Amino acid sequence: MGRRPSKPNAVPHLRVRVRGKKTWYFYDHGGKPRREEPLGSDYGLAIKRWAEIEREGAEKPRAVITFRYVGDRYRAEVLPTKAPATQISNSRELSKLIEFFDDPPGPFEAIQPQHVRQYMRWRLDDVQAKKRKNPKHRGDGRIAANREKALLPHIWNWAREIGYTSLPNPCIGVHGYSEEGRDVYVEDDAYKAVWDAADVPLRDAMDLAYLTGQRPADTLGLSITNIRDDTLQFRQGKTGKAMRIEVIGELAALLERIAARKKRQPAELVREAVAEYAARHEPSRTPKSVGAFASGRRDLGERAEELLKGMGRTR
Repeated sequence: MGRRPSKPNAVPHLRVRVRGKKTWYFYDHGGKPRREEPLGSDYGLAIKRWAEIEREGAEKPRAVITFRYVGDRYRAEVLPTKAPATQISNSRELSKLIEFFDDPPGPFEAIQPQHVRQYMRWRLDDVQAKKRKNPKHRGDGRIAANREKALLPHIWNWAREIGYTSLPNPCIGVHGYSEEGRDVYVEDDAYKAVWDAADVPLRDAMDLAYLTGQRPADTLGLSITNIRDDTLQFRQGKTGKAMRIEVIGELAALLERIAARKKRQPAELVREAVAEYAARHEPSRTPKSVGAFASGRRDLGERAEELLKGMGRTR
């Protein structure tokens, strides 16, 4: 058996090496001398290869199946099937669950609703301890606890399908913490103030996102191949839902405006309308003109980061 990870949220056997400005990933096979298999610098591809190696060398089920054992199998077999962003968040949430339910290691089937409630309280205490060490640490742990608790039933139901347990989900009847919904609405005057202070590529990106009503990641993924029969056709990355948006009215006018500026066909500029700003500038160019109060609206300048979250960042 390999060494225990020094960090509680570390992926088993996955080693991270930072060389210069680039991060590389390796699979630690252990042994003497230690053998590390390179997995490349792309986290998504690295974690996919990591899962393949884990499945190839999967241990036989132990006499007493622990939560760590089930969690590691879930990480290797189920997480790679999810969207990249979901893989990252679920991996982080799973690591916290393992940190609690594997200290000390105990039978997977011994987890009861009272233990889930204990986890929820422990999660808040864990965040408070971090805030005492670092007063700038954000949040109180309630949202994180809710997200991690939401992952536990997925793991449990998968374990039942595999045959690791036949017991019901221990989260039934355990209430999560109350949350305040995100109700930020960008008024017309706020949008106009940002638009007036932005440069041309960002204006085009804002208008395209506004007119299509799509998430930034989906808007950034649009290209010439998505335009067929005068419609934008694509599949949302988060939900997998197929979308068709007719290119008429203001959207058609926007593409024509971009085409006139670039002297190119509108269809060729769909990606550029949202990606040019991020491609030409470093992440440090996240809309700082408004943050510097160039719009003359101090109240909007103070909310710039909130209003423009996700815009102009390299993903």
